[in-house]
Amino acid sequence: MKLLLVGYGKMGRLVEELAPEHGFDIAGCIDVGTGDWTAPADVAVDFSTADALGANFARYVERGLPAVIGTTGWSAHEADLRAQAERAGIGVVAAANFSIGVNLFQLVVGEAARLMKTHPQFGAWIHEAHHVAKRDAPSGTALLLRDTMVGASYDRPIDMSSTRAGAIPGVHTIGFDGPSDTIELTHTARDRRGFAAGALLAARWIHGRRGWYTMTDVLRGERPPG
Repeated sequence: MKLLLVGYGKMGRLVEELAPEHGFDIAGCIDVGTGDWTAPADVAVDFSTADALGANFARYVERGLPAVIGTTGWSAHEADLRAQAERAGIGVVAAANFSIGVNLFQLVVGEAARLMKTHPQFGAWIHEAHHVAKRDAPSGTALLLRDTMVGASYDRPIDMSSTRAGAIPGVHTIGFDGPSDTIELTHTARDRRGFAAGALLAARWIHGRRGWYTMTDVLRGERPPG
């Protein structure tokens, strides 16, 4: 299978590095003002920017090219992009975080929120920390975890905070604090390889599919067509 890499920053280069061991060839790389959009490819992997995604997505629609989207900060435009994907009949896996560990962590957080919803003495918070160059705060993953808690019927306030410092790959902590004790759940990324490996897993899974999916759909093991 051939991948079109869109966005050639740290994540794009890491996907390129890991692609051969996952059975992929790189058809081409698109970055600001460079690259060949006509390169034959089976799936696009987009780690560009929120500002660039709209124009990139128009290319995927035009080509009928399935896409894996790891760019964050564009949630306000999701409804429009989903409608475009549906009209074009293309497959999309969009996730704030492609780490397999983070997505399993999301399931654990959802279960914790379900347990805590009947114990009003516990208040909740989310704190995330990333490298200084990360633009969006709170992170897309933190917002996803908040939405997971709300979706699990946790209906009390959830305080959110962020840290941007150094070269931190990513730390997300969910906390519940009561009068007598505190419960914390934390996921810590040691490097970005887990994100790239998850994106490559999603790229193989989405090939030949139609519809809009998340990384949770990929991990739940729905079998691809054929």
